Amino acid sequence: MTTAASHSHGQHGIDEERTAAIQSALIREHYLTGEATGVWDQTSKDAMLRYQAANGWQTKITPDSRALIKLGLGPDHKGLLNPETANIPSPHELGVDSLTQPGGAADSQ
Repeated sequence: MTTAASHSHGQHGIDEERTAAIQSALIREHYLTGEATGVWDQTSKDAMLRYQAANGWQTKITPDSRALIKLGLGPDHKGLLNPETANIPSPHELGVDSLTQPGGAADSQ
């Protein structure tokens, strides 16, 4: 009898270069001390949890994409036509109901 191999999808860990960048940003923001090692250890996880909690974000998944963006480690926008607008949050992300915004459905009545 053969057993099915377990295949998981998605990222399995954070590579050393990315980890060092995250650690450097957490050090800069005073959530982590010492030097960036490139090892995603418990100290790094704890620092990220504190950073996320301080910003009112969930703390179960680390690192949270919003935390990475706020730390200046979001996606690379060099190839975009309008990179200056790539990080502008949507009304939904800002917690604003689009029906109350100018040009929304409420204005057309």
